[in-house]
Amino acid sequence: MAIPIINNWQSYFEHRDEGRGSSYERVILNDILMEIVQRHGVRTALESPSFGFTGLSGINLMYLAKEGVRVSLEDHDETRLMMIQDLWQEAGLPLQSAFNPDYKRLDYPDAAFDLGFCFSALWFCEDLASYLQELARVSRRCIFISVPNRMGLGYKSQLKDYTPEKYPFLRPAHIDPASVISILKREGWQLVQSSLFDCPPWPDIGMSKEDFLHQKLGIRLPQKASTEAATPPLCIMDYYLDKDPGFAMRMRRLSFVEKNAPEAFKRIWAHHYYMLFTPQS
Repeated sequence: MAIPIINNWQSYFEHRDEGRGSSYERVILNDILMEIVQRHGVRTALESPSFGFTGLSGINLMYLAKEGVRVSLEDHDETRLMMIQDLWQEAGLPLQSAFNPDYKRLDYPDAAFDLGFCFSALWFCEDLASYLQELARVSRRCIFISVPNRMGLGYKSQLKDYTPEKYPFLRPAHIDPASVISILKREGWQLVQSSLFDCPPWPDIGMSKEDFLHQKLGIRLPQKASTEAATPPLCIMDYYLDKDPGFAMRMRRLSFVEKNAPEAFKRIWAHHYYMLFTPQS
């Protein structure tokens, strides 16, 4: 969910504590993407825009890079782009990055990437149709687009803070799946797979539990309960840097709701919805 991250994205670079929710989300996303990579023979990928994840920006495809996929990404904030480049350099992984002020144009040749990827970031594109037309043009094998689950309780709760005046760069109309499907169909792409996902045993609050309790309910936890010592920082970068090899397995142990919940429950509880497209036959 992008609304909270707009104003506090830098804090994740400073403290690298994504919490359990985002940590779980990353592992579930990695598992979905790896299945797609293997099934469709993906060797190159473009993420544009790369900003939208509640946590460290620009590392959504880092797991794929560790598995040999050549990754490119774009961002509309030059400072953040430099910080993203530093993360990839720290991980010892190659990255092609570019600044893109509005995503109306993706400056690459036709069919330059096996995979076009966008995670919770469509609403930062000024012109949805122009962006999707460009993404369709530069993608070759498949396009993966994830949007917040608009039926979910978490999304509806967070959207209460939204006004066009407060968030002028956020365009909620752009995350309508039907619009995405329609535009890409006109560009010669068909929807072949879709699913609600990121369905952990906790609600989508888009921030730390301490901030949620304070901002939404006016409750402050006792000092000892909110210290770093009480809750050690949790971040997938430690996994990518081989400092925490058991990270992914610990997160997967929390996926019992993801695996077993009926679709009706996921409609109100899952945090995201993804769509996978391939060229029309």
